[in-house]
Formats: sequence, C-alpha cells, structure tokens
Amino acid sequence: MDCSKLTTLRDLFTESTERYPDNMLFSYIDGEFYTYSQFRTKVDSVSDILSQYGIAQGDKVALLSQNMPNWPVAYFSAVAFGRVIVPLLPDFSPAEIEHIIEHSEAKAIFISKKLSYKIPTEILHSLELVIDIETFSVIHSKVEPNNNNTSSDYPKPEDLASIIYTSGTTGSSKGVMLSHHNLTAHLYNSTILRPGYEWDVWLSLLPLSHTLESSLCMLLPMASGSSVYYIEKAPTPTVLLQALKKVRPTTVLSVPLIIEKIYKGTIRPKFTSGAFVKAIYSTTLGRKFLHRLAGIQLKKTFGGRVRFFGIGGAKLDPIVERFLYEAKYPYAIGYGLTECSPLIAGAIPEMVKWQSTGPSAPGVTLKILNPNPITGEGEIVAKGENIMSGYYKNPEATAEVFTEDGWFRTKDLGIIDKRGWLFIKGRLSNMIVGPSGENIYPEEIESVINEHIMVAESIVSVDLKGKLIARVYFNQEKLSEFKEQLIRSYEEKKSSMVASYNETKENMEATMEEVKKALNEKMEQLQREVSEYVNSRVNKFSQISSVISHPEQFEKTATLKIKRYLYV
Repeated sequence: MDCSKLTTLRDLFTESTERYPDNMLFSYIDGEFYTYSQFRTKVDSVSDILSQYGIAQGDKVALLSQNMPNWPVAYFSAVAFGRVIVPLLPDFSPAEIEHIIEHSEAKAIFISKKLSYKIPTEILHSLELVIDIETFSVIHSKVEPNNNNTSSDYPKPEDLASIIYTSGTTGSSKGVMLSHHNLTAHLYNSTILRPGYEWDVWLSLLPLSHTLESSLCMLLPMASGSSVYYIEKAPTPTVLLQALKKVRPTTVLSVPLIIEKIYKGTIRPKFTSGAFVKAIYSTTLGRKFLHRLAGIQLKKTFGGRVRFFGIGGAKLDPIVERFLYEAKYPYAIGYGLTECSPLIAGAIPEMVKWQSTGPSAPGVTLKILNPNPITGEGEIVAKGENIMSGYYKNPEATAEVFTEDGWFRTKDLGIIDKRGWLFIKGRLSNMIVGPSGENIYPEEIESVINEHIMVAESIVSVDLKGKLIARVYFNQEKLSEFKEQLIRSYEEKKSSMVASYNETKENMEATMEEVKKALNEKMEQLQREVSEYVNSRVNKFSQISSVISHPEQFEKTATLKIKRYLYV
C-alpha cells in the first residue's frame, strides 16, 4: 500500500480492507478473530449503532478496555466516520477517568466488563450512550435508536481523530490532540523506516490506549496486510512464553523493563552460575561468545521468526543493550512522545548504535535547543507533520511546549553527533545541578545501580541537605533465597532444641529474634554494598550518599516508566 496517498484514517480503513480481504487482521490467540473483510463489516455495523443513538461527526467517544480484537473495531467505528476517539489507559484511577470523561466532553463510551468498576454508575448514566465492547450491546442510552441514521460522514485530514490523555512521570495528564493528518503522516514515516509485509505477524504486549501501541502495532500492520495477535490472559512469564511459541511473531514492540527482566532473570544468571563459565564470561572474547549463544536461544524462545524487536518508551539499560548487540538479536531502539504520534527518532536492527535512538525518523527534523558549548547537550526539539496541534482546552500548556518559531519541546536532554544520531541523556525536569554547576542525570546513575544483581529498580533524587540518595527496590527472589536459608537454619536449631529436651518458649523467641536480626543486618549490608558498587563506577559528583530500601515496586506508567513525582 502506498501510504503517501493516505490523508485520513478512513483511507487506511478502506484501502486495507479492500486490498487484503482474506488476510487475518486482529485475533486473540486461539480465540476470536477478524479477517480484513470481517473487520470492515463489523466496524460498519458498530458505527451504525453510534449513528442510530445520535453520536455524530465531531462527537467524542471514550474507550476503556484491555487489549482485544474488538478494541480496533471500536476505534475505527469512531475515527473512520468523523468522530473523535478518546482512549483511556486501563491503569488510570477512577478519579482520572472521571476527569477525562468530563474534560473531553465524551458523549459515548465503549467499556469492558473487566474495567467497568472504575467508572461510577452516575458517570456512566450521564453519558448519552454506553456500549459493552465485548458484545457491542447497548448497556445504557438516553435516547431511543433511530434506524434511519447511518454512518455517512467522512473525516477531512485536518479533522481531530483522537484525544489521548498522557500518563507521564510528572503526574500532569493533558489531552493530546492528534489529527488524521498527524497520524497518516506518522504512518507514512514509519513505513519508510520499517517496511511491512503481508506475512508479518505481530504480537501485541502494550496497552492499545497508548500511542506507541495503537500507532505502531495497530495502524502500521494494517498498512501492509499483516496480522496482530492479543494475549487474552494476564501476560505472566508462563503465559507470554506460551504465546510466543504459538504465534511465532516476526515483530514485537516492547518497553525496556520487559527485556531487562528477561535478561536479569533468566540470561545473566547462566553467566554467573559456575566458576568455569564465570571465568570465560569475564573476558571480552568469552563474553561475546556466550552472548552470541544466548542470542540464538533467545530467538528460539521468541518463536524463531522475530525480525524486528522494537524497544521504546524509556531508556534501555546499557548492559542489557550490550547483550542484545553482541547476541546479534534483531532489536531496534525508538524514541517518541504521545504528542508526536509518537515516533521522532529510530533505527532498524541493521542500523543500531549502542545507546543511541538512531537518527531522526523520516519526515521529522530534530535539533538541540541552546546546546552546551562544551558538551553539546541541550533540549531536544522537533518539527514534523506528525506533531500535534496542541493540548485539548489547554492553550497555556500548548504555548509552553512550542518555541516561538514552532519547534516542539520534548523536555528531554540529548546530544546529536556528527552523523545525526541522537543520544538521550535524561529528562530536563529530572536533571540535577551539582554543587559546582555540574549536570547530573539520575537516569544514568540508576542504570548503574540496576546492574547490581540484588537490585530490581531504583530512583535517584536529592534530599533536603542537597545530597544524592537512591531509593532501591531489591530483587525479591534473591532476598527470598536468603530468608529461606535463615528459616532452614532456624528449623534445624529448633529440632536440635527438641532433640535435647531443652526447648522453651524463651529459646524459641530468642531464635526468631536472631532471624529478624540477621535479615536486618543483611539489608544494611546490601545497602552499603550497593552504595560502594555505584560510587566505584560513577564520577565524583554523581556519587550517592546513601541507599534507602523501598518496600515495594515503584508505581509505573503504561510504558512501565516509574512515576517519579510520587517519590522524588
């Protein structure tokens, strides 16, 4: 399909369903599915339901559901007929959802049974139409249906297609307005960077309500007649492995946390499990050899057909990326924001350069605003047809995010090298200025902390005295192993007491106190160890003064970035 000729999402819908009628389009694994022609029939039918209940061109239609084949049906029943879709992230709180429904002025909503508890009954009843996305039956309506109303409105390129409310790390949710032209321009740019084929099979892992997934794992496959599969159950490691084995995808989009967990949980332990392997791995040649073998196995684990493993949404751990690069795994890094539909920089597997997102995406121009004359670092700004017109009903925020000459301010700091490759340093809002004016990027320190085998995730910030501190959520599996050893020791001691007839309540309590004391000492030792580990690997002004143990996983956004504002 020639995406340069597409001007609206209606064009994409019509062209793809006519060109690839018998191809599989959206499907559950071993479950409900739509071919392209079936998809068109269903979308037309659901759009007619909206029309019959008075949901017309320009009206806002909210969408709250987990991923399923019916999600794209609901999406296109709105956008292909001139309505505006308002996707809601499943992890939004009830208060956020209520605010978005009211702020967006949504008249209708598609909702799944699984997430219906998030919307109070009075809010649902305030809407003109509520539809069960699993059956497309009407749950509530304010008017009787008029069967004479049919879907006949065609959108124009400049018309609003979607309002996507961001769930960022700063806690401020704004409605990003994306037009049909924004999304089709982005689609064209993406097909130039990464051409698709009818035989491509995509496995969807991220929420469709996020722009990364809806633009690149819904719209992009449609342009080439490809198939997309959804996991019906919660994607636990076991479920994911079964899905990979069945689907054998050629394309997967992921966020760093997913591949980082795979590396730290199943791959790295094999390199440190025995003295002989550990000795080989400690050499450069040995490390590359073992990484290459592990890469072959990783490809098999992912079904043996992956040709494109896209990673975006956050910075990838440099150690994990080194493994992927040396393993010759077909990964690629992308960089984008919801406001940009989202891609503004990226590479394909043949182009990857360690720790770079690659050059600007086709159709996008990047530059560094006010670069540091010594380091070249500055704020990344962008121009392109894919960039939003602004934030819905928020002219102040819109004005703040564009320069006077029309460049979009990403609020990310980076460097563009002589070849035009972009290297991201961190968020402008996260950057810490050191006592002597040094720029300190907490994300870089966190990457080092997270390399420690006992660390799961971390956040670096400044305390009230101006000192760098690290909040660390430790590897619970490793801690559990240590606890089990202590409990076994305790049980053996208890058995010894019983055997010698000296067991008393006081002795038992004393033994339990020993276990607690040993656990506390272990945590204190770990905190000192991590602090020493990090400070021996970073420059002087990036060294942390203390490590604080965090009791639970940090709360995250849809792309699994930590919501820093909750902890810093």
